[in-house]
Amino acid sequence: MAAACGQPEAAASGGRDRRRVRMVPGGPVLVEGPVEVVLEDGATVVSDRWLVALCACRRSRSYPFCDTSHRRRRDPPA
Repeated sequence: MAAACGQPEAAASGGRDRRRVRMVPGGPVLVEGPVEVVLEDGATVVSDRWLVALCACRRSRSYPFCDTSHRRRRDPPA
């Protein structure tokens, strides 16, 4: 597939393949893997899976990866 400027996609992106990222409403951010995630503190985590779910709600016990904690119901404030 060619980039908009007529260059091959890999050349237009600096030699890197593009990754598809999908935002799931109320859920995780899905990234086609493999991925390397750099956290706020500078730590790096790696996943070699073909599809990686990154937590967007910050409730995951395996953050930055999603563990479906967003599916659990939260009680409304009293």
